[in-house]
Amino acid sequence: MNYTTDFLVIGSGIAGLSFALKAARLGQVTLITKKDKVNTATNLAQGGIAAVLSSEDSFELHIRDTLISGAGLCHEDVVRMVVEKGPERIRELLELGVAFSRDEKDPDRLDLGREGGHSARRIAHSYDRSGQEIERALLRAVTDNPRITVLEDHLAVDLLLHSKTGFPPENRQSYDDRCLGAYVLGPDGVVTTWQARVTVLCTGGAGKVYLYTTNPDIATGDGIAMAYRAGARVANLEFVQFHPTCLFHPLAKNFLISEAVRGEGGRLIDKEGRHFMDSYDPRGDLATRDMVARAIDAEMKASGDDCVFLDITHLSADFVRKRFPNIYQTCLGFGIDITKEPIPVVPAAHYMCGGVLTDKMGRTNIENLYAFGETACTGLHGGNRLASNSLLEAVVFAHQAFVQCEADWPKNSGLQFLEIRDWRVGRAERIEECVLITHNWDQIRRLMWNYVGIVRSDKRLALVKSRLAPLLAEIDQHYRDYLLTPDLVELRNISQLADLIVRCAMIRKESRGLHYNVDHPAADDLNWLKDTVLVKS
Repeated sequence: MNYTTDFLVIGSGIAGLSFALKAARLGQVTLITKKDKVNTATNLAQGGIAAVLSSEDSFELHIRDTLISGAGLCHEDVVRMVVEKGPERIRELLELGVAFSRDEKDPDRLDLGREGGHSARRIAHSYDRSGQEIERALLRAVTDNPRITVLEDHLAVDLLLHSKTGFPPENRQSYDDRCLGAYVLGPDGVVTTWQARVTVLCTGGAGKVYLYTTNPDIATGDGIAMAYRAGARVANLEFVQFHPTCLFHPLAKNFLISEAVRGEGGRLIDKEGRHFMDSYDPRGDLATRDMVARAIDAEMKASGDDCVFLDITHLSADFVRKRFPNIYQTCLGFGIDITKEPIPVVPAAHYMCGGVLTDKMGRTNIENLYAFGETACTGLHGGNRLASNSLLEAVVFAHQAFVQCEADWPKNSGLQFLEIRDWRVGRAERIEECVLITHNWDQIRRLMWNYVGIVRSDKRLALVKSRLAPLLAEIDQHYRDYLLTPDLVELRNISQLADLIVRCAMIRKESRGLHYNVDHPAADDLNWLKDTVLVKS
């Protein structure tokens, strides 16, 4: 089956929804999401969205904080653009009905939080359910828009490229190819062809590449893997952010303890009650995530303990329950009263600072293919993302992409849809033994956690590369032998991402931001003050 649409948006988080709402002014939008539409990383975001929203803050301070956090790799022009456009995007969210928390003394003002790496209070939040509130408002607006169709349980498999159609080459000067849409696996197990004049990748990150992650199960790096296979440039995939404080409990499935807890005065301690962060960084508990995660990793390795603790018991119990209702109730469900006892925490894979390389308008090197949100590498985050800059980046680049699409629409609206062959299954058979997938999945995630985690070495990276090679070959054979299932598609993408992360990590012979290699412990500005870029040959 061959379907057509003006805009094909792959992903239903804040980036995809924000863009879809604006693109609908130009034409028909089809938004596909592989689970149900609320199953996104956005929906799990607790902290909020950073922007300059008070007279005690300034663009220059926010820019400086972002550059410091990014360890020298941020693109300053991108940082400035995102920061300066932030307040306007927050106003748009307010107009859509996002109920950010208000100042109790002055309801006309937002209650602004502070997180690690920030020199001022600038986090617009909805207590500790910020992502859920943003997602609610955006989904309501999308659902009410007659020009937007949302298809749940639809998983993009691969991108459609003009160069693969058999049609004569186009006159391309500044682009390597043109994207025509994607092959999409539906809930009935059938792969259909979706052609679009503009295709947008907003599939989120790749936390499920690692054994322990704060990400939802859908975070399997689909957009990055598809883009790379299509010939798009990817960059900085060695910079995987590990959130310092994930709840450590045998029954908790990777529940995040927001950085805002430290922003409000939470202190990291060991089991003896010793506060340790001041010995690692002068900013103490408000240091950037890379520093805090490495400090916790060092403490756990030195002591042999399974976790450290985040203590907020010195604050008013009423304040804690009101400011962090979700965290309080969730921890209480596991028998932990955070107003009376410290929270056991460990680091977990949280955010991909690298991704599909784009320009300031969200464009990739493939014509009519855009990427933003965690799928993209825009130049904002550099070697380490500043807390709560992710949602900001998503809404700013969704707007930038819309501005570019609007300018190009007189040309793109006239593009003719082509006769593209249907997906061919050949002699592929139904997979009967799902253990083939689950075993490979488990092997990859354990290898990545043990060898490509918070601290790395040349020997570990070489070892994981050699161990991944036969797994990659085996998964590629599964892809050719068996009819596609969502699990098989995700396994293929996870293996692709694991390989790309390892290759980027092996290239960078220094330690910077989130990439710490014990064999190259110092930053090398002379040779490595640049992005790590990969492109499929």
